Amino acid sequence: MKPIAIFAALCAALSFSAAHAELTCTVLADAGSGKVLKQEGTCNQRVTAASTFKVPLSLMGFDAGLLADEHAPAMPYREAYRESNPSKRVTTDPQSWMKTSVVWYSQQLTQQLGQARLGRYISAFQYGNGDISGDPGKHNGLTRSWLSSSLKISALEQVAFLQKVVNRQLPVTAHAYDMTSRIMALGELPNGWAVYGKTGTGAPRLANGAEDWSHGYGWFVGWAAKDGRNVVFARLIQDEKNEPVSAGLRARDAFLQALPGLLGSL
Repeated sequence: MKPIAIFAALCAALSFSAAHAELTCTVLADAGSGKVLKQEGTCNQRVTAASTFKVPLSLMGFDAGLLADEHAPAMPYREAYRESNPSKRVTTDPQSWMKTSVVWYSQQLTQQLGQARLGRYISAFQYGNGDISGDPGKHNGLTRSWLSSSLKISALEQVAFLQKVVNRQLPVTAHAYDMTSRIMALGELPNGWAVYGKTGTGAPRLANGAEDWSHGYGWFVGWAAKDGRNVVFARLIQDEKNEPVSAGLRARDAFLQALPGLLGSL
């Protein structure tokens, strides 16, 4: 497996990672035994799943046959998707969807699944609070529930879910596991651990329903594998002010910097 690309760029990224944020939680667990190996901070508080929802959604998409492999289907962008980021207004396949975190691609998958089937998967996965209703009164659960809305999950629940993914204990096909792992692969750390992960960035809601980006959340979740051993992890941060770089990317960069040392001490 190739050396992890973003790890080589961490020195340049540290100025962003050092931007002030309150560390909410770091948790690592042995996927085989379920034993928690390290836990710091508040790890049982549920917050928005944000783009970490792409991990269960990938399993659903491949299991249901909506996704074929890392390059199919390639969906063209349409103006109706209302993507604000110009770099994401492009034809997107499963690999680029996971890598660049394309919301409109997720929304096409959830709408193809439909509310009932999506709900059955969420229930079978025991994912977070299981609430895909969306914003109160807006009937937008299929397109918004994981985006600073009703679907919430804690860091400990992320790790419990990922343990099931690594151990293949969810009711999906082997192909769904294989392909999800493939599109989540980030590369190899200098100490030989292969890393699979997904970022997520979201915000709490104010009383008026607006998203409070001055207190944004940053997720990085996944697992590391070496010599038959798997360690699942979740890192969650919460900002104390608006930052120029998304909280999810900063959570990822800081965690990957620390990960070799964390794994070496286990």
